[in-house]
Amino acid sequence: MPIELYLDLHSQPCRAVFLFAKITKIPFEYKAVDLSAGEHFGEEFGKVSILRKVPVLKDGDFILTESIAILQYLAVKHHTSDHWYPADLQKRARVDEYLSWQHTALRAHGSKVFWFRGVLPVVTGAPVPKEKMDSALEDLNMSLKTFEEKFLQDRRFIIGQEISLADLVAIVEMMQPVGTGLDVFESRPALGAWRDRVKKAIGVEVFDEAHKVIMNVDVLPQTFENKGLPEFLKVRIMKMFN
Repeated sequence: MPIELYLDLHSQPCRAVFLFAKITKIPFEYKAVDLSAGEHFGEEFGKVSILRKVPVLKDGDFILTESIAILQYLAVKHHTSDHWYPADLQKRARVDEYLSWQHTALRAHGSKVFWFRGVLPVVTGAPVPKEKMDSALEDLNMSLKTFEEKFLQDRRFIIGQEISLADLVAIVEMMQPVGTGLDVFESRPALGAWRDRVKKAIGVEVFDEAHKVIMNVDVLPQTFENKGLPEFLKVRIMKMFN
């Protein structure tokens, strides 16, 4: 019986899990969870995860949350190609090092810019104050600089000649602000070249499939209008960035 993956591809961790399962040909049943409609706060999803977050993996009676844990579980259980999550201790440690760092750095900063540019103006009807936006962009630029200088350096991929889970997680994080029209690869030629290598290693078609919804973030106003953003969700969003 295939595993079940509860996902919303607007979420970068969900895209990482989706892409990894697709490109390694792990059988799975896609369970769509519409975050914009507040489905993760519904009764049915609550039976799957009390954390009220996606992604979630369900493998029989076994339920796993947190994208990094899910990626590692899939890599080990399904014996995926070694380069994704190497058996070599030091190479695996390099992957884990990046995966540990990115939570409070690139993921946090890329997400904040995405919310500030693509979501909050739709919810509030007003642009984010300039000083808040400038601060968010400064944090994102610092994370990108750290990524290039510490994690990528002059290598083809984070751990060397082959792609790993670290590269996969990194690229989906960088695509989040790109979806709002902010090209983080512009004026960063080394980063742009790395992105092209990652897309080629993943497969351009499946990469574009995973990012289709995020690259159409300008339709969010119409989406919210059609579905009606739940008031409780609007209040939660406002509290997140006050």
